[in-house]
Amino acid sequence: MYKNKTPSGRNNICGTKIKFFRTKLIPKTSQKKLADMLQIAGLDVDKNAIQRIEDGKRFVTDIELKIFAKVLNVSYEDLLD
Repeated sequence: MYKNKTPSGRNNICGTKIKFFRTKLIPKTSQKKLADMLQIAGLDVDKNAIQRIEDGKRFVTDIELKIFAKVLNVSYEDLLD
């Protein structure tokens, strides 16, 4: 049966890139700060959701991906490479 996971078992392919870009923001942005920024942009997530996304334990929808890209000031492709 098909599972929606990466070959390494992650539930998303963008989590590591989200963490990479989050830690490169100046000043360095915490998971809590990123959650606050996403909430201002209209995406209701908390720090725990950010942690699960970055760890690959939570799926990310296309709607969420769009807002992550906007808040992190990167393209969709940057988050999916």
